[in-house]
Amino acid sequence: MPNASPALVEKAVNTIRMLSADMVQQANSGHPGLPMGAADMAFVLWTRHLRFNPDDPRWLGRDRFLLSAGHGSALLYALLHLAGFDCTLDDLKKFRQLGARTAGHPEFGHLPGVEITSGPLGQGFANGVGFAMGQAMLSAKLGPGNPVADHFTYALVSDGDLMEGVSAEAASFAGHHRLGRLVYLYDDNGITIDGRTSITFAGEDVTRRFEAYGWHVQAVDGRDHGGISAAIEAAKGDPRPSLIRVKTVIGYGSPKKAGTSAAHGAPLGEEELKATKEALGWPLEPRFLVPDDVRAFWRELLAERQVHYRAWQERADAWRAGNPIESALLDTHVARWVPARIQDRLLEAGPAADATRKLSAGAINRAAPIVPSLVGGSADLAESNLTDIKGAGGFSPEQRDGRNVHYGIREHAMGAIANGLAYDGLHIPFTATFLQFADYMRPAVRLAALARLQSIYVWTHDSIFLGEDGPTHQPVEHLSALRVIPNLHVVRPVDGEEVAVAWAHALTRRDGPTALVLTRQKLAPVEREGGFDPEQAARGGYVVKAPAGATFTVVATGSEVPLAQAALGLLAQRGLHGRLVSMPCLECFEAQDAAWRDAVIPPALPTAAVEAAVGVEWWKLTGKDGLVIGIDRFGASGPEKGLAEAYGFTPAKVAERLEGWLRARR
Repeated sequence: MPNASPALVEKAVNTIRMLSADMVQQANSGHPGLPMGAADMAFVLWTRHLRFNPDDPRWLGRDRFLLSAGHGSALLYALLHLAGFDCTLDDLKKFRQLGARTAGHPEFGHLPGVEITSGPLGQGFANGVGFAMGQAMLSAKLGPGNPVADHFTYALVSDGDLMEGVSAEAASFAGHHRLGRLVYLYDDNGITIDGRTSITFAGEDVTRRFEAYGWHVQAVDGRDHGGISAAIEAAKGDPRPSLIRVKTVIGYGSPKKAGTSAAHGAPLGEEELKATKEALGWPLEPRFLVPDDVRAFWRELLAERQVHYRAWQERADAWRAGNPIESALLDTHVARWVPARIQDRLLEAGPAADATRKLSAGAINRAAPIVPSLVGGSADLAESNLTDIKGAGGFSPEQRDGRNVHYGIREHAMGAIANGLAYDGLHIPFTATFLQFADYMRPAVRLAALARLQSIYVWTHDSIFLGEDGPTHQPVEHLSALRVIPNLHVVRPVDGEEVAVAWAHALTRRDGPTALVLTRQKLAPVEREGGFDPEQAARGGYVVKAPAGATFTVVATGSEVPLAQAALGLLAQRGLHGRLVSMPCLECFEAQDAAWRDAVIPPALPTAAVEAAVGVEWWKLTGKDGLVIGIDRFGASGPEKGLAEAYGFTPAKVAERLEGWLRARR
């Protein structure tokens, strides 16, 4: 840190405060309180500890700074601007405006230096655990002195983050795994939108809770720069993850709103903004002021950071020269390299009919040896989801290079931790649980889709046909609920060939998450006319059979494809001939050109859809005169065959529904 007088340091901190307050006031929307109260700790972290380089924002050796308390986004934008990132004063002035890069809550990919999409509280907390785990995994694989060995993941978290259950799950996981390169600054201001945290949070001893999780916990005053810096230094030297309780005053400097919920979620107001500037000795004009000496301070700081950056590059080059094999491995991780012919490699297993979860297990273990960045795990269901990478070991404090992650029964944190791995960009993560419990992951799944992260979900036991566990474990509405999430590809394959194409798609798709929805039960084989064409299957929907003289089309997915084929066989005996379409990924199919869609589902022919789920999304393919054979009630406990009979999912009953529909159209 450059030499600076106490007066200059105070001016620099107030610059952060006032840039934040001016942003919120100009937008007439936002949260000024957190940036004003947390400005001191942020200044100390960024000027004394954080490694960054605005000229190389994704530099491998950088420290990661996550603003989990995303409502304080103005703080992050002010820091990025002052630190020389591509975040201009004009960007600050457009805060929260349509099309601006300075969104209301930080969004990954909008601005260099924004590491995560944050806002829903607790998500960033768990994302940071993913960053730290990924570093530990990769560093262990690369050996001593490697380029990813010594960076830290810092996060600024709030009372709200600590109240959310996802942070409890993630904290427990991080403590168990002793992720010591994780340092969280807790903005302990005691205020939420509804008032003081004492109305709902006073009965909890945060320090003892985190100590019980296995964390190193300290407490400091939010205006004590020396104390904050010493606490960060101590945290960096401790082998446990660290939480630093920084006691702050929300809206610091505001005469009437400091320390109150009025500073939390609304602008200060012109009158109070003026009073705040007067109280802090800040010029009333111009707005968005960065004093020359403050600007010079940050330039000098950046020059220091550039020296450290070049020194790191020299060390990294020396390591690469001495470790060519490990260097090549690092490059595969940085690129998330996948063989160009991954689909062909996965298809080498040949056609197979079985439970698709079992076929997926085979695909995982064919992919893992040739995709080094692939890591994953299950929420205590690996034996049911069949997701273990054989021979790869389990990630633990004793085995950092294990590729199988035992998340425990922590679905929500599992999804958010995997997002952290994906944000950092050095691994391709997959996670697994029963489809029914995808609901426990949904906030993280939605954020992965929004942030366009490459994350893979393996959701098994995909229908009522898992049997005796009953309706609490039998998903009926989940496929529809997941398919409405923009940018999430939901793939429900039927056999080994479709599973291979699905995994190849998930491994090569870089602009969003992919969900593989798989059966518990073994499926009958599908008879395809002319064999299997993987390129057609990759388009989301394709023709399985189209007999001469067909007068209608039936679309099915997953376990219902062989069911529909058997039903069509019965109808053919009665002189009713229909085309069969397998639709493993509706989202992929809808992205195709109209000519392909019309060739697969001819508009001139009536269309029916068969899926053992609510199925509301299929009406857009079938039209109002079409037919959707689905499920409009919860499941029940009983053997698979009994459920199929009771819910109308036998060949005879599906054929009966189709025949009645066709005759009613005449």
